Amino acid sequence: MRVFVTGASGFVGSAVVQELLGAGHHVYGLARSDASAQALLAAGAAVHRGSLDDLDSLRNGAAAADGVIHLAFNHDFSAYETAGETDRLAIEAMGGVLAGSARPLLVTGGLAGFNLGRPATEEDTPMPLARMSGPAAAALAAQGVHASVVRLASSVHDRGDHGFVPTLINIARQTGVAAYVGDGLNRWPAVHRRDAARLYRLALEKGAIGAVYHGAADEGIPMRAIAAVIGRHLNLPVVSKTPEEATSHFGWMARFVGLDMPATSILTQQRLNWHPIHPGLLADLEDGDYFEVGK
Repeated sequence: MRVFVTGASGFVGSAVVQELLGAGHHVYGLARSDASAQALLAAGAAVHRGSLDDLDSLRNGAAAADGVIHLAFNHDFSAYETAGETDRLAIEAMGGVLAGSARPLLVTGGLAGFNLGRPATEEDTPMPLARMSGPAAAALAAQGVHASVVRLASSVHDRGDHGFVPTLINIARQTGVAAYVGDGLNRWPAVHRRDAARLYRLALEKGAIGAVYHGAADEGIPMRAIAAVIGRHLNLPVVSKTPEEATSHFGWMARFVGLDMPATSILTQQRLNWHPIHPGLLADLEDGDYFEVGK
């Protein structure tokens, strides 16, 4: 299969590219910069120049593909609504090109938009905090486009991670404490990057129209447990912050750090025969790589 991948040089995307190439697919990735283009070529993929704001480049990339995996997203949380609108327009542009064919479009959502008091399932509808990629894909599927969604866990972890957990580690270094909000029993789902990459490949190859899949291996790790590992490795006290204190302590992370968002992937595992095999988040943290100076 000839696969067009956006976000192909990113932390998750680079692993997806390797997974696809290893399975015999031909991959070309969206590259906005020379550095991204060089990374793709070094990985063995072809390059398609463009950006999320260049809808014509996305349409051209999708038109030449047998399938599309959309991973790119602007993670500037100070302009989250604008990023969401850019994402929606990108999905609609690529989906419009694929309409009337059986070529799959697999888009990326998140698991931060639930507040159910129990692990979210693939059949649950997220609240507005979640990325709007899911509704955009659902609208395309209703029009007959072979669109589906992978909702990724809040923490996708492995060497090279620069997401939520490294941000928490940096905040702990800067403030001198490893903190959580309230009782710290709110839960975060997590998945190893290589398990997530395999999920994307399986969803592309075997996914159903309109399906939702969960990229979550750890259903929900208490935030207090994450803070405890950070405190132990950095030799810092582990403390609780009130919701009022969270904004000043965590900055932009405050909107996420107190969320309870466990999620199950039981249906995904059954439907795609996907079974996570790599270490969980706490084991990855205990390995110590996250705490090397400069990480």
